Amino acid sequence: MALQLGALREALVEAGASEATAAKAAEEAASYENKLAGVENKVTALDGRVSLLISLVSVNITMTVALLWRVFSR
Repeated sequence: MALQLGALREALVEAGASEATAAKAAEEAASYENKLAGVENKVTALDGRVSLLISLVSVNITMTVALLWRVFSR
C-alpha cells in the first residue's frame, strides 16, 4: 500500500466517504506532499547557488573597481 495521511483518511471516513475513496484521496494527498518536498529541496539548492553567484560577482566588481582605480589614479 502506498503512503497515506492517516488523519486525512480517518477524517474523510468520518465525513461520510467510503473507506476506498478515503484511502485513495489520502494516498493522492501524500503524493502531492512528497512532490512539494522535492520542489522545496530544489529551491533550497537553487538559493545556495544564487548566493554563491552573488558573492562571485561582488568579488569581480570589487577587483575591477580596484584595478580601474589603480590604472586611472596615476
